[in-house]
Amino acid sequence: MFDPNQVPAELHEATRKRFDDFYEVIEQRELDRPESLLPKGVSEAAFREQMNTAFAASEYIAKTATTRPELLLELVRSGALFAPLEDGSFPDLVEAVAACEDDGALDKVLRRERHRAMVRIIWRDLNRLGSMREITDELSRFAEAAIQCTLDYHFEQLKPRWGVPTGKHSGKPQPLIVLGMGKLGARELNVSSDIDLIFAYPEAGETQGGSRSLGNQEFFTRLGQRLIKSLDAPTAEGFVFRVDMRLRPYGQSGALVSNFDAMEEYYQSQGRDWERYAMIKARPVAASGEGAKPAAEELVELLRPFTYRQYIDFSVIESLRAMKGLISRQVQRRGMSEDVKLGEGGIREIEFVVQVFQLIRGGRDPRLRERQVCELLPLLEAEGYLPEGSGQALLDAYEFLRNTEHAIQGYQDRQTQALPSDPDGQCRMAWVLGFENWDAFSDTLAEHRARVNREFQEVIADPDADQGQEPENLQDWVSLWEGSLEGDEAVDWLAGQGFDQAERVLSVLADIRSHRQVVAMQASSRDRLDAFMPRLLAMLGEGESVGDTLARIQPLVVSIVRRSAYLVLLVENPVALEQLVRLCAASPWIADELARFPALLDELLTPESLYAPPGKDELRDELRRELLRTAWDDLEGHMEALRYFRSAHALRVAASEVTGALPLMKVSDYLTDLAEVILEHVLELAWEQLIPRHGRPSNAQGEPEQHPNFVIVGYGKLGGIELAHGSDLDLVFIHNSDPEGKTDGEKSVDNNVFYTRLGQRIIHILNTRMPSGTLYEVDMRLRPNGDAGMLVTSLPAFEKYQQQEAWTWEHQALVRARVVAGDAELAEAFAQVRQQVLCQSRDLAALREEVIKMRQKMREHLGTRPKPGAQGDDEKTPFHLKQDAGGIVDIEFMVQYAVLAWAESEPGLTEYTDNIRILGALEQSGRLGAEAVAQLIDAYKAYRSTGHRLALQRQEAVLEDGAPFAEERRRVTGLWRQLLESHQ
Repeated sequence: MFDPNQVPAELHEATRKRFDDFYEVIEQRELDRPESLLPKGVSEAAFREQMNTAFAASEYIAKTATTRPELLLELVRSGALFAPLEDGSFPDLVEAVAACEDDGALDKVLRRERHRAMVRIIWRDLNRLGSMREITDELSRFAEAAIQCTLDYHFEQLKPRWGVPTGKHSGKPQPLIVLGMGKLGARELNVSSDIDLIFAYPEAGETQGGSRSLGNQEFFTRLGQRLIKSLDAPTAEGFVFRVDMRLRPYGQSGALVSNFDAMEEYYQSQGRDWERYAMIKARPVAASGEGAKPAAEELVELLRPFTYRQYIDFSVIESLRAMKGLISRQVQRRGMSEDVKLGEGGIREIEFVVQVFQLIRGGRDPRLRERQVCELLPLLEAEGYLPEGSGQALLDAYEFLRNTEHAIQGYQDRQTQALPSDPDGQCRMAWVLGFENWDAFSDTLAEHRARVNREFQEVIADPDADQGQEPENLQDWVSLWEGSLEGDEAVDWLAGQGFDQAERVLSVLADIRSHRQVVAMQASSRDRLDAFMPRLLAMLGEGESVGDTLARIQPLVVSIVRRSAYLVLLVENPVALEQLVRLCAASPWIADELARFPALLDELLTPESLYAPPGKDELRDELRRELLRTAWDDLEGHMEALRYFRSAHALRVAASEVTGALPLMKVSDYLTDLAEVILEHVLELAWEQLIPRHGRPSNAQGEPEQHPNFVIVGYGKLGGIELAHGSDLDLVFIHNSDPEGKTDGEKSVDNNVFYTRLGQRIIHILNTRMPSGTLYEVDMRLRPNGDAGMLVTSLPAFEKYQQQEAWTWEHQALVRARVVAGDAELAEAFAQVRQQVLCQSRDLAALREEVIKMRQKMREHLGTRPKPGAQGDDEKTPFHLKQDAGGIVDIEFMVQYAVLAWAESEPGLTEYTDNIRILGALEQSGRLGAEAVAQLIDAYKAYRSTGHRLALQRQEAVLEDGAPFAEERRRVTGLWRQLLESHQ
C-alpha cells in the first residue's frame, strides 16, 4: 500500500518502514488487509492516499495501528474512519465502561477507546476529512463522554460503602459537577490537549444509606481522586487525558472539591483577574448524582457575576496586557519564539483579542459570553468592535494556526506547539498542510502571525508605551563608543561631562570592542549593540564612579551580544536601562546576577514591582500563575521556572535593600518567604513525580494518602527567619506514614522507601545545576546521625533520637527549627516534640560547659587570626562579624543556651525560632534585663545589616578594622561572660 508517488522523497524511508511493520503484523496474525474491508463509497485509491498521508505524517497512527491492528481494521470496516460522528456521542465507550467490573478493567477500556478515538480523529484531520472545528468538537465530545461515564462508574462504586451525599439543610441528594475549563469548556480541544477541570457540589452535609458515613467533602474528594486516577494515570496502555486541577480555588494548595458557598466566597473575595479570563470558557462537562442538571445550571449562574461585570469594564485591558507581558517573557526566556500558541502572533494573541471584548462588554451583551473563538470573531466584526476585515483575517489565521498545531501534535501525540527544526519534520509539516516546501509554509505562517500581532497591538498594546525615541545629543557618545573620539581628547571630553574615572571608562570600552563575542557579531546584532552602548554611556554620565559601574556592566554586555533581544529591550525601555545603571552602581552582586542570568533584565521593566516586594500569599499566587501551564511530568520545565522565579525575587529584594526601600528584617522575611513558597511547590512537584510510578503510600487503615504525610523542617537561617543573599538551606525531612504500609501503584514500594525517594527527588530538584544555576544549596547534616543517618526520618524515630542520643549542639540547633513546608497535622506534632525536647530538665553547669567548649572550638577554626603585635580584643584587629568573639554566633549561642537552660520553667521561650523574638521573650520572662536585651538586639541587627551590605558588594563578612563595632563587641562579650563564664 505504500505509494512513493504520494509522499515526499524525504519521508520515503520512514513511511515505507511503517507500512512494512504494519503489514508484517497483519500477516503474522492472519488478519484481513484493511483495503479489503472498505465500506461502500470509499475507493481503494482514496484509501491508499489517506493511509499514506496518515502513516507519513503521524508516527502515532502507524505505531498504534501496528501494536493494535484490530483497532484500525474495525475503524475501516465500520466506516467510522471516513464519516463524522452521527450524533456527537460515543455509545461504544459508554457501553464498554458500564460493563466494567473493576478499576483495572475500566482503565483498559478507557485507554483502548482513547486510542480508537485519537487514531480516527488524527486520521481525519490529516486527510482533511473534517474541518478544524469538527475535529476540535469531536475531541472535546470524546473527553466529555470519557469524564461522564468514568464519573458515573466511580460514583456507583462508592455508594454501597459510603451511601449517597446528602445536603445538611435541604436533605436532598448531592451531585458532583465537573467544570471544564479552557479549550475543553469551549469545545476547542486540540489533538493532544490536557484537560483543565474544577470539581464542585452544591451543599455540605454527610452521606446516608451506606455501611459507613462520610462528610460530603470527603466523599466527593475521593470521587474526584478516582476520576483523576482513571483518566490521568499512565499504564502499559498509556493514559486517557492529562488532568490539570490547578485552576481550582487556591490552586494546588486548595481543596480538590468545593461546595457552592465556598466557590462563591472565593471568587467574590479573592478571585484574581487571570481567573476571570479562565472562567470565560468554563462549562459543566459532566455531572453525576440526583439533581445534577439544575445544580450545574445554578453553578453557572453563581459564577457569572465574577466573570462578567454589569458595567463596561476597561480595567481588564491593563490586566490582559500584563498577562501577555508575562507570557512573552516566558517565551523569550525559554526560547519558544517558534511556538505557534504562545509566540508572537500566535493562538494566544487571538484569544486575548476576543477576551478583551468579552470581559469589557460581556456583562452588558450576553452574545459575547459565547465560548468559541470561531463564533466570536465574526460577531465582533459585525458589531464594529473590530475593523472591517479584521475579524475574518483573525479567523483565517486562527484556523491556520490550529491546523498547524494539530499537525505538530498529531505526529507523536505529544502536547507541544513548537514548530519542527529538523529538515524531515519541516518537510512533513509543509507537505501535510498542503505546501510545496517549508519556505512556502513559513511565508504564509509569517503573514498570518504578523497580521495577528498587528491586530493584537491595536487592541491591547499600551497607547502610552515609549517606543524608544532617540535621546538628544547622542552623537558624541556614539563617537566615544566607536573609538573615533579617543586618547587625550576623549579623556578631556569625559572629564567635561563629569566622569571621575575617564581612563578606566576608555579601557573598559576598548575591552568590550575587542572581545571575541563582539568581534564575531552578525551585522544586525552589531547594529543593536551600537544603538545600546551610547545610551548606556549617556545614562552612566549621570552617576558617580562611572568606570567601576561600567566595569561591572561589562560582563552583562558580553553575555547578551549573542542574544540581542536584550539589547533591544534596554534600548527601547529607558526606564529599564536607568534601573540597570542604578543597581549595578550600588551592588556588584546584582551586576553579577544579571550577567549570569540576563533574563532577569525583564524585572527592570517595572520599577513599581522591582522595589515593592510581594507578600507570601502574593508570592504563592505569582508562582502558581508562572507554572499553571507546566505539566507535572515536565520536571525540567518546573526546575527552570523555579530557578528564574527565585533569581527574579532575589534581584527584587537586593534592589530594595541597596536603595533603602526595605529594612534588614523585611529583607530576611522576604528571602525566607521566598524559600518557603518554593519548598512548598518542590514538595508537591516531587510527590507528583513519584505518584505515577509508585502510587500513593497507604495509611494504617490501608487507604491511600492523598497528600504527603511529610514535612520539611528548616534549621539555621531558614528556621530562624534570617536568610541572607546566597544562604544555603539546612533541612531535615520527617514523615509519619504507616511503617508497615506500601504504595498502591504498579511498582509498589514500602512507605519508608517511597518517602526516602521523595526526599531524594526534593534534593535533586533543589541542588541540580542547570543553565540557570542551582535552586538552593542544601545541607542535610543536621538530621539524626548526620551524614550517616537516614535521609528521611519517621517522627517517632526523630523523637527517640532527640530524647536519647542527640548531642547538646543538636538541641541548640533545634531551638531554630520549624516546619517550613508539608502536612499541617505532622507540623503540629513536630512542634510538640520540639517543645518537649527543649523543655527537658538539664544540668546547667554541664550545659554551660558544653556550650562554651563548642563555641571555643568554632572560634579557633573559623575566627580570624590577630595581626602580628595585636593583643586580646584589640579593636584594630580584623573582625569576623559572625565567628569572632563578640560577634553574631556569640549572640546566637547565648540565646540557645538561655532556651535550653530555662525552657523547663519558661516554656514560652520555645514559641519562636528567630533570635530577636526569643530575646524579647527572655526579657518578658524576666530572665534577661531590658538593657541587656536591647544591647544584644542592637548589636545583632547591626552585624547582620553590615553582613548583608558586604555580601551585596561581593565581600567577606570580615572587617579589616574592627573599630566601628568596638562598643558592640565589648557589650556582647561582657554579656557572654556574665551569662556563661561567671558561674565557673
